[in-house]
Parts: sequence; structure tokens; C-alpha cells
Amino acid sequence: MKLVIIESPFKRETLKKYLGPGYEVFATKGHIRDLPQKSFGLDYKNNFEPKYEIVPEKKELIGELKKKASQAEEVYIATDPDREGEAISWHVANILGYPADKNCRIEFNEISKKAVTKALENPRKIDLKLVDAQQARRVLDRMVGYKLSPILCKKIAPKLSAGRVQSVALKLVVDREKEIEKFVPEEYWTVQALLKKDKNEIKASLATYKKKKFVPKNKEEVDKMLAEINGKMFNVSEIKKSKTKSHAPAPFTTSTMQQDALNKLGMSLARTTSSAQQLYEGVEVKGEGRIALITYIRTDSVRVSTDAQNACREFIKKKYGDEFIPEKPNNYHTKENAQDAHEAIRPITMDITPDMVKETLTSDNYRLYKLIYERFLASQMSEAEYSNVSVNFTCEDYGFKVSGKTMEFPGYTAVYKEYVEEENKEGMAGKLPKLEEGEMLPCEKLIPEQKFTKPPVRYTEASLVKAMEEKGIGRPATYAVTITVLTSRKYAIKEGKYLVPTELGRKINDYLEQFFSSVINVKFTAYMENRLDDIANKNEDWHNVVTNFWNGFEHLLERAGASPITMKEPPKETDIICDKCGGKMLIRSGRFGEFLACSNFPKCKNTKPLEATIKYVGKCPECGNRMVERKSKKGKTFYSCEKYPECKFMSWDVPTGEKCPNCQSPLIIKGKKIKCSNSKCDYIKDKVEEENNE
Repeated sequence: MKLVIIESPFKRETLKKYLGPGYEVFATKGHIRDLPQKSFGLDYKNNFEPKYEIVPEKKELIGELKKKASQAEEVYIATDPDREGEAISWHVANILGYPADKNCRIEFNEISKKAVTKALENPRKIDLKLVDAQQARRVLDRMVGYKLSPILCKKIAPKLSAGRVQSVALKLVVDREKEIEKFVPEEYWTVQALLKKDKNEIKASLATYKKKKFVPKNKEEVDKMLAEINGKMFNVSEIKKSKTKSHAPAPFTTSTMQQDALNKLGMSLARTTSSAQQLYEGVEVKGEGRIALITYIRTDSVRVSTDAQNACREFIKKKYGDEFIPEKPNNYHTKENAQDAHEAIRPITMDITPDMVKETLTSDNYRLYKLIYERFLASQMSEAEYSNVSVNFTCEDYGFKVSGKTMEFPGYTAVYKEYVEEENKEGMAGKLPKLEEGEMLPCEKLIPEQKFTKPPVRYTEASLVKAMEEKGIGRPATYAVTITVLTSRKYAIKEGKYLVPTELGRKINDYLEQFFSSVINVKFTAYMENRLDDIANKNEDWHNVVTNFWNGFEHLLERAGASPITMKEPPKETDIICDKCGGKMLIRSGRFGEFLACSNFPKCKNTKPLEATIKYVGKCPECGNRMVERKSKKGKTFYSCEKYPECKFMSWDVPTGEKCPNCQSPLIIKGKKIKCSNSKCDYIKDKVEEENNE
């Protein structure tokens, strides 16, 4: 028996299909060894060497792994084909006691018969440079997270976290919000002229004044222009005709897939990541069983194999014809700072079309597979060709312009048309009527419109991923998890599809800017990503990279820790009376959340759990929030809104949250009756009746 070790148990069935009866597949379910959960785990005196420990919940699994490995005639470690996967392979080999030169590592970019067979025929040593690059990333992230998070908890609020990449992503969101707040709209005007040619209407847009670009800034400028040209003929001063081509887009990287899935399918990062993982690991397909449909999903490369390219071109030829195949295969340039470890995201085979799997895939899986399939298909097709006509008109000193565009050959848009975003620009038209230079056209109407410049747009998940990629922050495997942390920890919220920083997120960002701006910034974070690449691709010692970072970071930690500056919220006063000294209780924040503490501390050290003390009853008729049962200084029970002091509504009786239909006073509960709180109003009904009506 030969043993193949993988990460995800969801790959097991798909992989076994290609391995045959002589193999057994074992899943580690992710990392089996990592830095300790409850200590720093780095040796200060020994170049920050990591003190790895067995992941506590994996002890039984490791025992089973060792047993199976000892019984196997051959062991292959087939973790994911990226740096993290290489590091997991190294940990597995270490636990199994394998020497560094053992050829036990195999990798495949897709789970197919061909790829798996080829990998088994070419086992290799574990790439220690890739392992070192991943170790350096893990150590750097531990330094920032383990040392910076406690400072935020001390200076701002409990249970906060900071991250080397996470905090920079938050900075992007906060900085964009500040740009929006500072933005001052500027007035401008557009003017369109409705020109008549036979039975055709042409809508031309104001473009120039005295042959220079002109955008009216106010109504006075518009009125002056209208007075000069109103009722006058427009001269066709210039006609430009041209042919243009539109090249097919590159196949997907992780980033572009995430962006298109959100922009065009409305799928969030979490849904896209989950769906892509399933398509890569294997899904049930009618007539095929469990098979993988796409290649590995964490990549920053647009490169594809020659075999995949040729298969795609052959498919295009059969389905669309020779004219849809470019003379030479389309190759795309991968950006300079990309790891380029493996191919772009593509379907494993062109033979399994989206229509063939629609019946058995979930809606998300089908739509994402269709998007990936058609993007790859389009990437190998001919260019789309267009005829363009640009017409300039003059009237007095003013110039107007209209452009028309018609498709001559669809090329790749025959496949990708439904995903091409349509242009909707002023001065753009479809097919224009036949015109001659020097021709004079009457103007039926001039349409001026006041407009204002718009502020920058808030980030969506997709545009934030794009920004992170362009700025060199993080890597394909980290985009989704980084952005998810921002929303799950309430540092940012989603309003519709847009990310908006919360007050807590802004406070964290402001504090980090004040004390850690030299580390938590775009430029430095991108620089560190490049240094990690140097470890993987050059002879850079990872210990040097980590030590240099720590030497600067340690100084910042000391300065922040010694500073008296704090951004903590002051304690919130309540109407709850301390049962030990009669003082008012305050809501304070601690390590385990909010709690009640006596305002006479340290003389009185009485504390109580917040939720256990507060009793919620009824609803506030003013704002709809919950009412809180409280005690006056004399011990008498009353009720006030939980949003006090923002909402100051209070009552000696429990309010229902509704208002009296007769006089609009708050309704209150009196025993089994619901009555009007206004003593002069006689409205009353049974509480039972109210409950039956709900």
C-alpha cells in the first residue's frame, strides 16, 4: 500500500478515483503543527527560531498518520501547491522523521488523471526556500499580532486584534472614508445639442470653446453660450473614421476571479472562496461521479500550459470556426511582483461545459464555473473588431462632439458578451446617419444640465481586493480572509455592497497611525512582501529579514507602551444603584467585555455582570429600542430606554412601544390590561386580546 497525504478531506474521494486500489489517501485537515496558542513561541536569543507545537486537537490524527506511514511501502506528501502547502509538507515530513533530501513531495495544479499520474512519477525534495518564506511570514505575523494586539486592548478596548496586512487593509478603508468626508463638490455643467438629419436625431455633447477643452463651471457661462448659439445652424466640421480592436481578457487569477464574481454575479468573497474551493476539490457531476472541474484557485499568474491552450483552441475551432482563433495563441504577461507558482484559474477540460453540469451543481457553483469557463475560453479567442466614427460640430466658437461605434466582428465577445460592462458615456451613440463635412444641421434643442463632481467611491470587497493586489499588500491566499476579519470584528460594516469603517475601526487606525505609521502603511507592507519573495527566490536568510523588522518594531512597541495617550471610552453612567454603598453603578470595559462597577471605586469595589443585572422589558415608544428596568435612589422601580442618554424616555410602568390611537400618548401594561399612560384618556383593552392579534 502507498500513502498519499493531502490537506483537505474533501479532496479524498476525487483523488482516489485517479489513484486506484494500491493507494490510500490521508487528510491532515490543514496544519498539524504551528506556533503555540498561548505564548509568543519565538526564541528571542536564537534568531527568533519558532517553537512549533503539535496542534492540540490533531494529536490523535498524528498518531493515526504515523501508524499508516510506518505500514506504507511509499509515502507521498501532496499538500497544496503554494508556500503554505510546502510548509505543511515540511511539518509532516518532520513529524514522520524524514530526512531533508527524501523525495517525498508531489504537487499537482489540478486534480485530474494526467496531473496526478505525472506528479507520482516525479516526486521531489521539499523546497526549503519556500518553507523559509512561509516561516518568515508566520513569524512576522506572530510578532505583529501577539505584541500589537495587547496594546490596542489596553489603549482602546478589550478583545481587539491587529495584523500586519489586516491593519493596512483597514487603513485603506478608513483613508477612503476620510477622503469622502473632506470632499467638496464642485459645480459643472453639461450641454447637449439635439441635431436633426433627415428623420434621424443626433445627440452631440459640448466639448470645446475656441478649440480648447471647455466645461462650464456655472450657469452664467452656460447662459452666455446659449445666448450666442441658440437657434443657429451647426456645421459638420470634421469626421474621423477608424477601426479598433478589443483584445480578449486574461484568464482569471484569484484576485480577478473574486472581483468579477462580486461585480458580475453578486457573490461575496466568502461565497466565491467557498464555491471555488469546492470546484477545485471535487463536486458531484451526473454521469461522472465526483470530479474536480477547475485548477488550483490561489494564484497570481495568468500563465496557462501549452496543452490547455491547444485544447482550448481546438474547442473554439470546432464550435465557432477558424476566424475565432488568433493566428498565434494568446499569451498574457504576469505582473512583475507575482509569485507565478502555477497556472491561472481555468477549467481542467473544455469537454465538460457549464451546461453539462448545470443540473447537478449548486447555483453558486454553476455560475462561478460558467464564469471561469467562459473567461478562459474567451482568453484564447480572436479580438473583437469595431468601426468607429467621431464627428465634430461647430457653432460660433463652440465645439460639440458625438462618437458612434459598431461591431464588425464579435471575436471573444461571442462568448463573453454577457459579462462585458456596457459603456454609458455622454457623447457616445450607436450607428450614426451618413454625414458630410461642411454640412449644416439645424439644432432642435439645447439641453443644459447642472452637475457636481462626486467624491471617491467607497471600497467594495472586490475593489479592495483589487487595491490590495495593485499595491502589493498580501497575497492571493490572504485577500478573502483579511477582508473578512475587518467585517467579522466590526472594524468595518457593509452598507449595501460598500465597506464603511466603524468608529472602532477609525479609532484603531488613528492609534496605529500615531504610533506605528512606519510599519502599518502600504509602502512598508509591500516592501515586506518583496522581502518574503527574496527568501523564496534568492539566497536571502529569513532570520535576517525577521530580525531587521523586529529591531525597528520593538522600539515602536516600547514608545506606545510608555505613552499615557489612550483612546478608551470613559465609563458610562447608569441609573442602577450600588447595593453596597448607594452610589451609582458605571458600565466599564474589561478583558471579558462590559460589566458594572461602583462609581465610588476604589472605596467601594462592588462589581456585577452587566447582562445579569439589567432586565429588559417592553419597547421604547420614542425610538423602538428596549426598555431597561431600573431602581431609583429610594428603591422604586422605573423604566428607561436602553439608549439613554441619547433617548431620555422613561416611565413608571412598562411601555408596549405603541402609542394610543386616541391621543398618541405611550401605551403601558397594567396587569392584564393595556392602557393609555395619559390619565385623562380612557383608552383600554385586554392584554390577551393584544397577544392574540400578534
